[in-house]
Amino acid sequence: MSAVTEQTGGSGTRAPVRAGGVRSLYAGNPGAVVQRGLIAARSSSWVVVLSGFFEPVFYLLSMGLGLGALIGDVQTSTGLEVSYAAFIAPALLAVSAMNGAIYDSTWNVFFKLNYGKIYEGMLATSLGPLDVALGEMLYALLRGLLYATGFMVIMQIAGLNLAPTAILAIPAVLLIAFGFASLGMAITSYMKVFQHMDWINIVLLPMFLFSATFYPITVYPEWVQWIVQAFPLWHGVELVRGLTTGALSSAMFIHIGYFLIMIAVGLVFTTRRLRALFLD
Repeated sequence: MSAVTEQTGGSGTRAPVRAGGVRSLYAGNPGAVVQRGLIAARSSSWVVVLSGFFEPVFYLLSMGLGLGALIGDVQTSTGLEVSYAAFIAPALLAVSAMNGAIYDSTWNVFFKLNYGKIYEGMLATSLGPLDVALGEMLYALLRGLLYATGFMVIMQIAGLNLAPTAILAIPAVLLIAFGFASLGMAITSYMKVFQHMDWINIVLLPMFLFSATFYPITVYPEWVQWIVQAFPLWHGVELVRGLTTGALSSAMFIHIGYFLIMIAVGLVFTTRRLRALFLD
């Protein structure tokens, strides 16, 4: 049964009315949104697409290999001694996944929402707001997967994957990308002008610099450590670093739970926002 029915008004015109219940939110077809994104991506510049991948690579080459020669070994949060390059590489892997997911779930979504009127057209079909939200997030995951896989290959070639569990970093970064895509789209759905997008960069830059990306969290005062541990990127960095170095701990379940909550919160807020904007 279609999620959209027609109702005759007093003037005799027939207006589409979306049926209630679960079908009003989800038609079970987020793949249609992903497919549309892939078709649209064919016309995109590959320079723009790959720019988010090369940024962490350049950081790894300049700081991991260059500065790392001066620093020597660094101690992880679990007490394991590793080279500086092996310390920052998994952090940059998490950053790479974040960059890919954030780009597609913020700037692309902002344009489709406020200028392209893409979502308005999608929701005029049988697709529900959850289809659109989930489809956009899955599409953002593809970019995150592309960035993460390429960076993982570089880490393997450089000998920076120190344990067999490093292969689990791929699904871990997908979880990270999903979390950032979900929350990023939820936040973007409330933004109205381009100037609001600057707020995202204001948040991302300090989170990138201070989330134990380039040095252990223990260098901060204790009260700063508590703030850093609230950052989603810190949880991603610790999760991936533990997998690539083989320093496994029960704290990983906390990191995984953090991103599962991010995903759930983002999906709920995005679905409600799209419904409020275009259906209610």
